[in-house]
Amino acid sequence: MTPPGPSERSSKRLHTRTSSFGSPGRIGHDASKFYGSRLYDGKAMGGPDEYVENPIEPASLDRVYCKSSENMDELPDYSVHLMVTSPPYNVTKEYDEDLTLDEYRGLLKRVFGEVYRKLVTGGRACVNLANVGRKPYIALHSYVIQDMQEMGYMMRGEIIWNKAAGSGPSTAWGSWRSAANPTLRDVHEYILVFSKESFSRSKTLGTGSKTLGTGSKTLGTGQKLPGKESTISRDEFLEFTKSVWTFPAESAQRVGHPAPFPVELPYRLIQLYTFKGDVVLDPFCGSGSTCVAALKAGRHYVGYDTKEDYVRLAEGRISEYGQQLSLIGKSLSPSSIEGVEKVSPSGEQGAIPLKLSCDIIES
Repeated sequence: MTPPGPSERSSKRLHTRTSSFGSPGRIGHDASKFYGSRLYDGKAMGGPDEYVENPIEPASLDRVYCKSSENMDELPDYSVHLMVTSPPYNVTKEYDEDLTLDEYRGLLKRVFGEVYRKLVTGGRACVNLANVGRKPYIALHSYVIQDMQEMGYMMRGEIIWNKAAGSGPSTAWGSWRSAANPTLRDVHEYILVFSKESFSRSKTLGTGSKTLGTGSKTLGTGQKLPGKESTISRDEFLEFTKSVWTFPAESAQRVGHPAPFPVELPYRLIQLYTFKGDVVLDPFCGSGSTCVAALKAGRHYVGYDTKEDYVRLAEGRISEYGQQLSLIGKSLSPSSIEGVEKVSPSGEQGAIPLKLSCDIIES
């Protein structure tokens, strides 16, 4: 018998399905058997009847507000496509308030509840945080997962950020070379990823017509999101869809903030989870890394922070990045510079200006 040729072999492996004894790969994978198992009893699998997206007034975009993000009345409901943030860890850093665990969870629930209202159908929320302490160990990420799901968020997964490559020589190992009380040295943080109402922003949705304001988009059966363009490259997609990311942390001294995250972290999430011209929100803006990453990727940003010094710091970093781009643009054509064309897109929300408008709002 003649063995099948390469084309025949590949055609037979176009689709895989859940196996009772492992699976060699996942190609057009049919997981209906797995999701039909009792493990998923009671888990919400369906989506909403319609997609809702409200426009944000241009004057409210590309700004950092100095106020609490517990009330983001500058933004309409169903208007933000992605939240990326690293909330204060409540570990006595200079920006922390000395809150009990319950008070801390209450603060995050109020902010993330407001974020939920602002996200579009299928909008994503990404929370970067580390667990704290040793006596006992406080698994903050597990509390956040529980609270987010109780608010209605659907969890998409979690990313382990491996900071080992850039970590300093920590000596917090407990009892040295002794089983008396050795201590684990954390070289990682978590990035928890959630969706609102639907896992997808491209699938056709069910019937329905909910209008929340002038200019709202509502899509029913047979309609897809119009004019959406992804900007992620092949190599970025292959790397960013892995559940472990390895790159160094940011220097607190260099940035001027006690706990900045590197621009690389929000940039990856923005490229992976948004389209060109989308709106990215950081409700704990800090040094402005998310805003800089949004500009880098050709997205709009909105940030919030309660401390004026950090709002000004974010303003400086965004302004500096814009000046760098202006200098590059004067010396070389945009088409010859990788990434420059992405910085000033014309999306449905309007062109992104290379400036920051900083509002100090008493709350």
